[in-house]
Amino acid sequence: MQQDRVTEQVSRPLVFGEVLFDSFPDGSAVLGGAPFNVAWHLQGFGLAPLFISRIGDDELGERIIAAMSDWGMDLSGMQSDPLHPTGRVMVTFEGQEPRFEIVPEQAYDYIDAAAAADALRKERRALLYHGSLIARHAASRATLDALRTEDLPLFVDVNLRDPWWRLAWLDDALQRARWAKLNEHELRILSGQEGRADDDLKSQADSLRKRRGLEVLVVTRGAGGALILSESAAVESVSGNIGEIVDTVGAGDAFSAVTILGVLRDWPLEVLAQRAVDFAAAVCRMRGATTGDRELYRRYLHKWGE
Repeated sequence: MQQDRVTEQVSRPLVFGEVLFDSFPDGSAVLGGAPFNVAWHLQGFGLAPLFISRIGDDELGERIIAAMSDWGMDLSGMQSDPLHPTGRVMVTFEGQEPRFEIVPEQAYDYIDAAAAADALRKERRALLYHGSLIARHAASRATLDALRTEDLPLFVDVNLRDPWWRLAWLDDALQRARWAKLNEHELRILSGQEGRADDDLKSQADSLRKRRGLEVLVVTRGAGGALILSESAAVESVSGNIGEIVDTVGAGDAFSAVTILGVLRDWPLEVLAQRAVDFAAAVCRMRGATTGDRELYRRYLHKWGE
């Protein structure tokens, strides 16, 4: 993949992981993958992320490159795989909650370490974001390990997609991380507390944060907002009036993107929490996880004084 590199010598978020198409019951296919969604939103907010992933040499891969180009994203971290197809996920719904069938042996499982290292030459990185799904295959997991040897603060986004996760991988990732995000169900699984009452949530979250030495732990709660914990603060935010929900796919990724923006802009946790919840609610009012509506991002940046 070739495209002129972004030449400004500024620190940029590095986003590593899957890009794929979410295929919906009505036959539509929407670009997705948590890291891709986060990178897309960061681009919308003007942070010029470097996204590292791998796509197939196929029509779906061409659609991804076209979309990224139109959005102004840097393509230098994108790899083309002649053997494996562009990723796909089959999405169904139970009520308003999405369910995912993640197809194995996709191009993003084979992200090449040498090509990734080449894309990083002469780049200044502010942080490294990655999720847990990308560790399911040894090839991409090895590339991630190579990237994590650099002196970069890590933001880990937990996405427990059965059967594609292992507790050992997550323990290692969280041990290395400065910031982490997960939902309340994932928190209870990692805490071994499934089925416990909601009033135990804060203590479970703080226990996990302390055990893993995390600076900040974010727990998203769907319509219930979010809980953000640091050593010195515990902040709860509510989602308020979301309005008409179209679907909830990608809401957590929108939350992650605003969290990264807030971390890099040094927002107070109270401010970060409410802004992330508000933007995630906006994503729930549209189909799919991303949008090409540039005005949406301008509107929120203006509202936030950025």
